[in-house]
Amino acid sequence: MTASAAEAGQTEIGRAAPRKTLAIACGALAREMVALSRGPLGGFDVTCLPAELHNRPERIPEAIRSKIHENRARYDEILVVYGDCGTGGALDIVLAEEGVTRVAGPHCYAFYAGEDAIAAMMAEEPGSFFVTDFLARHFDRLVVRGLGLDRFPELRNEYFRRYKRLVYLAQSEDPDLTARAEAAAARLGLAFERRYTGLGVAAESVATARRTDRPDKTRYRQSPCSQWWSGAPAPSEATK
Repeated sequence: MTASAAEAGQTEIGRAAPRKTLAIACGALAREMVALSRGPLGGFDVTCLPAELHNRPERIPEAIRSKIHENRARYDEILVVYGDCGTGGALDIVLAEEGVTRVAGPHCYAFYAGEDAIAAMMAEEPGSFFVTDFLARHFDRLVVRGLGLDRFPELRNEYFRRYKRLVYLAQSEDPDLTARAEAAAARLGLAFERRYTGLGVAAESVATARRTDRPDKTRYRQSPCSQWWSGAPAPSEATK
């Protein structure tokens, strides 16, 4: 093989080799991120931080920085699948310093439903409390016991007095989860509404964040602070 041919072969091999990508995600998104990584998007690994960090959002930025440093040498690209999640912009500052991209959006509700849809629902009813498959599945542990409503039921009226409805953003067609979400609405004394989101918006968000060759690509996505509580401890299998 001539030198030019060898160089051409190396170029072709280089082009064929996929980028090795790691998605650092919130444990509340673990099931869906694993599903996306095994689906049409493919080609990336997933590691998760405990969703209980949402109870101490000031710890999220440095926890993610640690994950970035731990994995940077083994991956060509690192993607963060978090919203601002109550960090007050501190997460975006860390990601700008580290040169790492995150998906657009202030919280996981926008990740599933889209920012425009969430804004429209909030404009329609500002007193909307959102629940995902994850929160429907773990509502008693994360909300009832997590907020102490099992021990101090009178706190329900304090925590939720400004809410009017519970909106279940469903990622799956699961009658059991729908029943759980409806029971959660009843437990909180809120009207119930179900809106199916699937994973289409989430897949598009991840795909967009991975397009590093776009000329207008920014290294991180800055978003407003989250206005809604959006997490609690993840199931143990969600954290790697």
